[in-house]
Amino acid sequence: MIDVEVVGLSVAYDGSPAIEDLSVRVGAGDWVGLIGPNGAGKTTLLRAVAGLVPHAGEVRLGGVPASSLPKRRLARLVAVLPQRPVVPEPMRVVDYVLVGRTPHLSYLAVEGKRDRQVVAEVLERLDLDGLAQRTLGSLSGGELQRVVLGRALAQQAPVLLLDEPTSALDVGHQQQALELVDALRREDGLTVISAMHDLTLAAQFADRLLLLSRGRSVAEGAAREVLTEDRISASYGARVRVVEEADGTLLVVPSRVRRVPPAGFEPAHRAPEARALSPELRGRRGQV
Repeated sequence: MIDVEVVGLSVAYDGSPAIEDLSVRVGAGDWVGLIGPNGAGKTTLLRAVAGLVPHAGEVRLGGVPASSLPKRRLARLVAVLPQRPVVPEPMRVVDYVLVGRTPHLSYLAVEGKRDRQVVAEVLERLDLDGLAQRTLGSLSGGELQRVVLGRALAQQAPVLLLDEPTSALDVGHQQQALELVDALRREDGLTVISAMHDLTLAAQFADRLLLLSRGRSVAEGAAREVLTEDRISASYGARVRVVEEADGTLLVVPSRVRRVPPAGFEPAHRAPEARALSPELRGRRGQV
């Protein structure tokens, strides 16, 4: 179990800032959800923690600057589940998950007994052992999501970064995937940082939320503190209601803006019989 600390982080693409002077600490074994509109910097923050983009400032893993770690050592500490993973459809499930053992292999080495044992354990935990010989292209969306997670877990890294892990899943598979991550986090002591669009799911699973906008931190804390109607409206440009259920669960519900028609407006689809007739028209109607 290790903590993640980001200090004064700044990232720019082609001279345009994506993250500016951001600082945040994720405690060992905690789950922090990154929320915010598109372009807020969520994916960029994850990529910076994983050492995948140049940046100013510092990322520390267990107090050690990530920039001082060899890439192979960094890959043993941080596993990433990208939003759009590369999925070779002809590849078998067992071989794809086995790729997650790469950081533990020396150069030119091949997977050994220990690596295959780790993969077998991961497949069993994710209920994928029955699909081990199937090709990736033959899987359903929920099955594929578990396989991609399996590859990340095979790294046995104490930090797990998730970029929109449920974006391509239906409601049932969304819940299953996040419940699985939470169970693994508690069993293995994983430190989880996830970018999430669904604010209700983020509130239900993350210990804390970090709301980003234009690369800066807007709010950080428990869901009840961060997810206010005014703050969501200002950050997302959306009209919502935040409802707290009896068990303390927060629901973020979009609220449609219903516009009042101007005086005298009459919908074109309304049947003539339903319209209010003028006295003149009533007289003509009686003559027909």
